[in-house]
Amino acid sequence: MLQLLLLAALALCGRCSEPALDGAQRVVGGTEARSHSWPSQISLQYSSGGSWHHTCGGSLIQRNWVMTAAHCVTSNLNFRVVAGDHNLNTNEGSEQVFSVSTIIIHPYYNSNNVAAGYDIALLRLGSYATLNSYVQLAVLPQEGTILPNNYPCYITGWGRTRSNGQLSSVLLQAYLPVVDYQTCSSSSYWGSTVKNTMVCAGGDGVRSGCQ
Repeated sequence: MLQLLLLAALALCGRCSEPALDGAQRVVGGTEARSHSWPSQISLQYSSGGSWHHTCGGSLIQRNWVMTAAHCVTSNLNFRVVAGDHNLNTNEGSEQVFSVSTIIIHPYYNSNNVAAGYDIALLRLGSYATLNSYVQLAVLPQEGTILPNNYPCYITGWGRTRSNGQLSSVLLQAYLPVVDYQTCSSSSYWGSTVKNTMVCAGGDGVRSGCQ
């Protein structure tokens, strides 16, 4: 089952020193990541009932900027970002917690037509992250970069491992090679559903990341 991934997933592809954003709400067929092996991974959380709850993943792209999915931040909620985490249910001493001061949603994103693409947002943090072995910046490709077919890419997140299942408490990862636009937009795949602002990956029918 070929998956359509966010443009934000580019932050996860092609970094040798870091096996990888993402944060999908479902990570199907994934395995537990080695603790702190994805130091640019963040947990986006919202406040409800006096507690904080994980809702989406994202990537730390500057010390005070995070990239995530637009659909994760369209609600009028109080958000925070946690970096340097692995097990959401355990205080490991490596976490850094930040308020979110500004949310910038892509101007072409339409919450009533998510399939149109541009599902990407930037979050400005209330303070700067301290970079260390647990917290690092994601490496982004150069502007205009087109990843070739079968380019190695990983998805990561604390998502559900099956439909209607519980969120994983530990960070999961799954390997999904890139599928080029020509293949992904062909009639035997996704056809016109695919936009050139999207990244296609996967295809083995076992592993997937869904937003």
